[in-house]
Amino acid sequence: MMTFQRLALRPETIPAAAAWYLADLSEARGKQELFTHQSPQKLKVLRENAFIESAVSSNRIEGVNIDQKRVGTVMFGKPLLKGRDEEEVRGYRDALSLIHQEGINLPISEETISRLHAMCRGEIWDAGKYKEKDGDIIEKYADGRERVRFRTVPAAQTPESVRLLIEMWHRCLDEGWVRPLIALAAFNLDFLCIHPFRDGNGRVSRLLLLLQCYHLGYEVGRYISIERLIEENNERYYETLEQSSRSWHEGKHDPWPYVNFAFYILKSAYRELAERVGQIQSPRGAKTELVEVLIKKTSGEFTLSDIEHSCPGVSRDMIRKILREMQKNGHIQCLGRGPGARWRKRDTTLKRG
Repeated sequence: MMTFQRLALRPETIPAAAAWYLADLSEARGKQELFTHQSPQKLKVLRENAFIESAVSSNRIEGVNIDQKRVGTVMFGKPLLKGRDEEEVRGYRDALSLIHQEGINLPISEETISRLHAMCRGEIWDAGKYKEKDGDIIEKYADGRERVRFRTVPAAQTPESVRLLIEMWHRCLDEGWVRPLIALAAFNLDFLCIHPFRDGNGRVSRLLLLLQCYHLGYEVGRYISIERLIEENNERYYETLEQSSRSWHEGKHDPWPYVNFAFYILKSAYRELAERVGQIQSPRGAKTELVEVLIKKTSGEFTLSDIEHSCPGVSRDMIRKILREMQKNGHIQCLGRGPGARWRKRDTTLKRG
């Protein structure tokens, strides 16, 4: 809420970088309908891939990993899960489903925040409950040293801080203190600084970011995984969060590094959507196109597992089939044997058959 208290003063100027991002994102949202009126089958593949990537990436950022071979089962199957990690990934899946289905009808409220936390934390004693003990954010080094990176809001003050944050979010939108997208990034920053739960704050913050994007009419997260883009820029994510959280408690922090990072992620998502919609054109199958486009953009060598990791919605058998077909057509070459063999593109342009 400290960022919102600063925004309530209605800053007269917005940093140039943020203003440029806002202009670009406004233009992207204007083209959104054009992108989403493409072939239903193409968009279905993008939605499925983004859905899987979001659940896997958001958990992986927090050190929660599952076997790549089990991704399909965890996301779409009903068998018993193997351990806590799979339970949390499936819980995040359920939270994503709720947001995608409810959209703007799911309010930004304490009840929603608690519900999302309970879903992504699974069967654990404090799921959906605020922290009971103070807990600072500790950074651990490889040599065993530790440092306090940020002192979060004390447990006793957490419920009131969350209520104030939600109230200021709604007031900011109603009274127009700043552009809505700035309010979105400010909410995300303040939520992470409050750190209301013992664990799972990062995952809930990303779910809320997706939900608030829906509220503001930015629906790119339905087709491109925002969580995966954050994971790919993980170092920058933590760097800007640390920069913008310094002196947060005193209200003397600089929110713009983190605000600009949030804008960068959304802009990257829209750019990727435009690229994928423009490139997925062949009637032969959207999943085949997805793999071919990825290989076309890949520089250097790659493995089957690399493709599987980047296209979790495509089965390993289908990837093998596509690789064999592309090898037969002279587009790629195999540099070894077995599932761990490395591949590389030949010096030729992929053709559309």
